[in-house]
Amino acid sequence: MATTNSGEAGYKTPHHKAETVGKALTAGLRSRPVVILNVSPEVDGGRFAIKREVGDELVVSADVFKEGHDKLTVMLMVRQRNEKNWREVPMTCINHGLDRWQGSVVLTENTGYVYTVEAWSDVFESWRDEVHKKLAAGVDVSLELIEGCGLVEDAAGRATGEDKRYFKKTQERFATADYKERCTLLQATQLSETMARWPDRGTASRYDLELEVFVDRVGARYASWYEMFHRSQGKVPGRHATLKDCECRLPEIRDLGFDVIYFVPVHPIGKKHRKGPDNTLNAGPNDPGSPYAIGSDEGGHTALHKDLGTIDDFRHFVAVAADHGMEVALDFAIQCAPDHPWIQQHPDWFKFRPDGTIKYAENPPKKYQDIVNVDFYTGDQEGLWHEILHSVLFWVELGVKIFRVDNPHTKPVPFWEWLIREIRRDHPDVIFLAEAFTRPPMMRILAKVGFSQSYTYFTWRNFKHEITEYLTELTQSPVAEYMRPNFFPSTPDILPEYLQGSGRPGFATRFVLAATLSSVYGIYNGYELCEAAAVPGKEEYLHSEKYEYKVWDWDRPGNIKELIAKVNRIRRENPAMQELTNLRFYNASNDNILFYGKVSADRANIILIAVNLDPFDAHGTDIEIPLHDLGLTEQDNFVVEDLLSGAKHLWSGARHHLQIGPDNDQAMILRVKPWHHVDFENPSF
Repeated sequence: MATTNSGEAGYKTPHHKAETVGKALTAGLRSRPVVILNVSPEVDGGRFAIKREVGDELVVSADVFKEGHDKLTVMLMVRQRNEKNWREVPMTCINHGLDRWQGSVVLTENTGYVYTVEAWSDVFESWRDEVHKKLAAGVDVSLELIEGCGLVEDAAGRATGEDKRYFKKTQERFATADYKERCTLLQATQLSETMARWPDRGTASRYDLELEVFVDRVGARYASWYEMFHRSQGKVPGRHATLKDCECRLPEIRDLGFDVIYFVPVHPIGKKHRKGPDNTLNAGPNDPGSPYAIGSDEGGHTALHKDLGTIDDFRHFVAVAADHGMEVALDFAIQCAPDHPWIQQHPDWFKFRPDGTIKYAENPPKKYQDIVNVDFYTGDQEGLWHEILHSVLFWVELGVKIFRVDNPHTKPVPFWEWLIREIRRDHPDVIFLAEAFTRPPMMRILAKVGFSQSYTYFTWRNFKHEITEYLTELTQSPVAEYMRPNFFPSTPDILPEYLQGSGRPGFATRFVLAATLSSVYGIYNGYELCEAAAVPGKEEYLHSEKYEYKVWDWDRPGNIKELIAKVNRIRRENPAMQELTNLRFYNASNDNILFYGKVSADRANIILIAVNLDPFDAHGTDIEIPLHDLGLTEQDNFVVEDLLSGAKHLWSGARHHLQIGPDNDQAMILRVKPWHHVDFENPSF
């Protein structure tokens, strides 16, 4: 305890003496000495984790305040889920009127993190603030200085090492100093900084919840998928293609700019009630059946269709794809064919009708006589769930780290939460895509319980007002904290009406929208050929390769392969295109033209996109450049390069005119650079 030459020995700060009594009084109260409210981001009151990717900055905000005028210290507390020790990041007040605080931390690992907020009264800074005001008003602060030295003494009791010695030295100097020297000593910046390292947190308040964030690898947010119907990659009509045939296509798909090869189910196909061409009920002896009717006497979910090759061939395909800079995604469909091995081995996993026949799948008026569903609520629930887990891990061990899950909305949500948690325990880099074209609440809960990506209604959003409204919801509402959209303009099951009669321009429009509105998208093979033969009156492909072998001319005239390669290159070369929540919509005078943009956080990469939504006619429009958002003024000159055509323009001001139609692939992708930032020695600046 310090003794001064003014005779003020024995002074101690009073803030501890009622602590025991105070705890008894406040037991059971829901409020805290420091109030922490409205922590963001937070999903459903902390019930589910938000999503981020490796390298992302997690920005956390909260309302933090207490009575009076005390200075507060507010900390963002972060730790990896499997760690005990917290990392503390100071938060700053960004709105004093609303007591809104904010802090951020970069998430560096592909794993789960926990975060919360803790705050306490900064007694020393509150003291300094009071003394500063009194000194400015000419008030004597002799007693306040004694109180300040007592705070230093308290801190010395908590400190170690050099900081402890520094506090002791400060007390010794205070004891022999005069009034002016004491003022200088206790107002020193070094003392303030050192005191901040040893705060009294005995009455600190912590937010009631520990919130979670799961940090995926970047591939969960940014990727381009190519859905390959594997058996249709060969050159001989009526013959099942092999994995070797699929390998032959990899260089072309790589050159188109795709980084994920997505296979429809690769398993043996059931022979009972096999579907024939065009979904007919009576298959011929040489008809291959639907790959979604999984399992036969040749094996089930951990077997490979014999016509594709062997498991070693599959390993080789995964390795060759990796050599080309691509990874393999598998379609994971839990349903079974009537002759799947599970039905003989575990009949209690299935439902049987009163006449003893097994109940096949139905979605009236559609009937799937070649498919039966497992009973997730079977008495042997544990055995079934673990067998499905084993099936996924089997392919993970073969190098598959992405799964597109077929119809997850028809299975129990708790099952998916359990399965994804179990997989991520040892394989946090595995990505799950939910193929759930269903009601919004179900789509959202699947994302909340762990699905990395989600199919969406984009497939049917064709016009300006509906695209703008839907994408604003996906990227700017709370949904963006946990749901990542993966945009497919078509699938083997869905040939949208828009594509059926719009020809090459329509395919170009929908492709550019998918690839530029979202940071992750995919196409189903044949899309690049503008394949649009439909079953009359339905959004289904005529002579679908789900039920027969196909041989494609991958260079068929009228294709959009050059456009696909260009757009994928643009996505790779422009970081702004690799983000999702930076999407913003801007004004275009013509409702047939959708005008939007993506800007990197540092504004070094500015991309503006204009797409003609009319597949039949060219349209002109006046656009309004968002100068303020881009850090420009009306007087600034800036260079605009159309990355599709290569044309460059020198513009100034906000309003400009564009003409877009089938002749320029229905779109312009404009990169904007202020004149003084242009590198004229680089042709593409």
